[in-house]
Amino acid sequence: MTLQAHQAGLFTWSEWADTLGAELAGDGQGDGDGSGEPLGYYDHWLTAFEKLLTAKGIAGAGQLSDLRAAWGEAAKATPHGQPIELSRT
Repeated sequence: MTLQAHQAGLFTWSEWADTLGAELAGDGQGDGDGSGEPLGYYDHWLTAFEKLLTAKGIAGAGQLSDLRAAWGEAAKATPHGQPIELSRT
């Protein structure tokens, strides 16, 4: 999704690299997701992507939070090995 958003002209690759770099540089200074565990690389990637989308006014924090929750529910309801389908309601 990050690459597609960049290719659609929503942000430059330099903006993306700076945002991800800043997110990775902050590793160890908090858990980010409230779990008490340090974030992994792809967690940082997602957090950086969300920050960039929010900063650019592409999506609101509430929208992203709702989407994250919907994805989690869809993932829990999907049998192992099956594609996760996110409802578009």
